[in-house]
Amino acid sequence: MDAQHEHKLGFWRKYVFSTDHKMIGIQFLFSSLTMFAVGGFLALLLRWQLAYPGKPMPVLGKLFPDSMMVGGVMLPEFYNTLFTMHASVMIFFAIIPILVGAFANYLIPLQIGAPDMAFPKINMMSFWLVPPAIAVTLAGFFLEGGAAATGWTAYPPLSAFEPVGQNCWIIGVILVGTSSILGSFNYITTILNMRAPGMGFFRMPLPVWAIFITAVLSLLATPVLTAAMFMLFLDRTIGTTFFLPSGGGHPLLWQHLFWFYSHPAVYIMILPAMGLVSEVISVNSRKPIFGYHSMIFAIMAIAGLGFIVWGHHMFQSGMNPTVGTTFMVSTMVIAVPSAIKTFNWLGTLWRGRIRFTVPMLNALAFVSMFVIGGLSGIFMASTPVDIFIHDTYFIVAHIHYVLFGGSMFGVFAGVAFWFPKMFGRMMNHKLGVIHFVLSFISFNCTFFPMHILGVGGMMRRIYDPTQYTHLTQFQPINVFISLSAFVLGAAQLLFFFNFVWSLFRGPKAERNPWQSNTLEWTAPSPPPHGNFETVPVVYRGPYEYSVPGAAQDWLPQTQKPV
Repeated sequence: MDAQHEHKLGFWRKYVFSTDHKMIGIQFLFSSLTMFAVGGFLALLLRWQLAYPGKPMPVLGKLFPDSMMVGGVMLPEFYNTLFTMHASVMIFFAIIPILVGAFANYLIPLQIGAPDMAFPKINMMSFWLVPPAIAVTLAGFFLEGGAAATGWTAYPPLSAFEPVGQNCWIIGVILVGTSSILGSFNYITTILNMRAPGMGFFRMPLPVWAIFITAVLSLLATPVLTAAMFMLFLDRTIGTTFFLPSGGGHPLLWQHLFWFYSHPAVYIMILPAMGLVSEVISVNSRKPIFGYHSMIFAIMAIAGLGFIVWGHHMFQSGMNPTVGTTFMVSTMVIAVPSAIKTFNWLGTLWRGRIRFTVPMLNALAFVSMFVIGGLSGIFMASTPVDIFIHDTYFIVAHIHYVLFGGSMFGVFAGVAFWFPKMFGRMMNHKLGVIHFVLSFISFNCTFFPMHILGVGGMMRRIYDPTQYTHLTQFQPINVFISLSAFVLGAAQLLFFFNFVWSLFRGPKAERNPWQSNTLEWTAPSPPPHGNFETVPVVYRGPYEYSVPGAAQDWLPQTQKPV
């Protein structure tokens, strides 16, 4: 009956203003990948300036008005806008929406055996807040004074006096934050109340667990950022002084409110990827995940600790040394659950029958790059070390190892793995392998040398490194980084080509091409409206052996164990 009802829907109700969680997830996927391309383009403009300061851009320089470039040479004010909008686009409009919007929407009902989300219309609204947020934020480029230019952290008092483009940025962040809040309580309600018969909490797949805990994080942290944005907007528009010392306000209040959200936001951007990668590694190792319960408790520990470590971003602010020590110790403790997860991934690989599919290659890249990013994070957790490397390119290297080497490789793994379920076709394997190899090599060539620049004292957000005497010796490294970044950007064209080509020309997928053990693969590919012909009944968890102690392929979890 659900499938028949779906066929009666017109184009606009089915593909645009849809309340079907699968279509909403695909809408999030398309919009996020588009913004990933936009954010990447902004990053390449940055890298041209850092490698060849003062040299005009070929061809592209003619596309920008004189307020941004003169004779093809980037102006310092435009450079400030670029690094602000690059980070803002990637974080707020690419990584968070694709992990907490696309995969959460698509996978939750399918993996818990539900027909849809608990609140379909609110789910639709959570997506349709994102396009206006993107449009308003990017509209700042076309206003007098340009778009926001205070960095994605928007520290006052500078952000209280920037041109009108900063107002657009604030409104866009409020809209996308509201989208996250609506999505989060929808995910939580769906997982709590709509699981299939027999699916207890500790029978849920790890992607669902990761998204569930991430939704709790987002629901608790995002309102704090939204309140801070409203306060900053009032400072800019009606003359309040929440963050301005001239009227009795305090700039450090912004830092506390901003980082109370933005440090958990790092885990909002990485925990769902950890869930996706756990599933991919398990399936392609032909083994249940090693330490299923400890993985869940490790995710819980990371999320809980993430709420009490925001002050490590403020070691330079003059805080009481005792408070700084507390933040330092609690930050180091986060390494423990992260190490547990890494150990469990390695335990899953150990003696497994590993299949080096495209999802598996990207999942393994996720693990290795996350380890590098996590280890550099321990350096920054130490107050004496952080004082030296704060606001240097060491920080830039760290965040990109976590959020590109981590989150985006997790996204690549997830897209390739669930593409057959979403669209009923397979992505091209050879193109996927070439994309992976080029991305993996060029990514490390781009971001690993930034550790060297950071230790050498290169500050982030500087317009022309050659103007600093102590940095002239590092300029060849900047050129190497930029050339590697151009290769990294070109490699993503392969991914987009493979994605679009496979939508129309990819070979048709079987119902369960990966021989996975979670419920979504028992539905047709792509699933119909309502997902399942009958309500599935779960007899065992997705990571249990069909025969205790036997390392063999699994039975679908809807079948009784032998």
